Amino acid sequence: MTASFPKLTSDANIGIAGAGLLGKLLAWRLSTAGFRVSLFDAASMSNPQCAAHTAAGMLAPISEAAESGPEVYTMGVYGLERWSQWLNELGTNAATCIHQNGSLLVAHPQDENELHQFLADTHKLRAEPGCSIQQVQSAELQQLEPDLSRQFQKGLLLSPEAHLDNRQLLQHLHEQLSLPQVSIYENTSVSAEPFCIKNKNTAERHTFDLVLDCRGVGARETLANLRGVRGETLHLETTEVILNRPVRLMHPRYQLYIVPKPDHRFVIGATQIESEDTSPISLQSSLELSSAVYTLAPAFAEARIVEAGVNLRPAFANNLPSVTDQPGLITANGLYRHGYLLAPAVVDHVMDVIQHTCQSPFGTLFKSPNNCSSNTTNLSSEPVYE
Repeated sequence: MTASFPKLTSDANIGIAGAGLLGKLLAWRLSTAGFRVSLFDAASMSNPQCAAHTAAGMLAPISEAAESGPEVYTMGVYGLERWSQWLNELGTNAATCIHQNGSLLVAHPQDENELHQFLADTHKLRAEPGCSIQQVQSAELQQLEPDLSRQFQKGLLLSPEAHLDNRQLLQHLHEQLSLPQVSIYENTSVSAEPFCIKNKNTAERHTFDLVLDCRGVGARETLANLRGVRGETLHLETTEVILNRPVRLMHPRYQLYIVPKPDHRFVIGATQIESEDTSPISLQSSLELSSAVYTLAPAFAEARIVEAGVNLRPAFANNLPSVTDQPGLITANGLYRHGYLLAPAVVDHVMDVIQHTCQSPFGTLFKSPNNCSSNTTNLSSEPVYE
């Protein structure tokens, strides 16, 4: 079906519903391109409630590909490169938010078959340019991460992967939006319609040349097939452990990850529960996360739990993002648990739809006969390795 999406002039007035990761990134890219932007969010910018604030900020296309498939890998590799470019554009301080030391997969000796299974699952992927999976033994593990428990005898080093200091990044993005052409509406719950954003509390209507709906789980009212998936994290603080990169513990029942953050903090996650409950973290989840991280490095025993995070990841049935467009309204949603990894691919595609540049790196997936975008864009339509 061919879209009749109009080309906008560079000074068009664009409204964005939702100031999570996608909303902030699009507000930044659009304002940089000269558009006037109004950004609406149900929470406060100084107290963000979005999943991007709770997340660990990993850029791990190889780690995720074994379970999530080739589309996630393709968009993730693109995202890795794009984040480096974007952070340099955001300034010197923002450029320090990315750490490209790879990531490490380990397993208890009795669970080492999980590492072999990962290698089998990524066999075809390893033929892709830039995909580096290095098997490491005990001595190499200790060189890479001296504070890991010495019980681990084998591991996998995924060299191209990286992680972000995501909360600092969100702050840098917020600072970039302090521009005359950007209007921010905090603590404002809204609905999104073609050419219009409506305040749910006051019924006030704001009209625009284009509306972007980036509300995540908040868009369920208009996206019937969207669901929320509960994720829980623990934030620990300790000076007893130093990690240079994210570490994933491969286990038959779950994969735990631990990601180093500034100021001696670590994010431990993540549960993945098919529920839209947003109540505090459960005792079971807390015990499982805590005991697993203790086995990774016993020095975590004296770490302080400074925060327990709970949030909902927006997901569609295939757990892949989707972009839909119609005159006056573009909807971008469904980043699931790959928010930071996939956001650049989604943002650049939305920008391509708006500007009609036909330069989206995923253009062959979306191109229709008469313009560069189809009405429904599902970023899962073409395998990369089979």
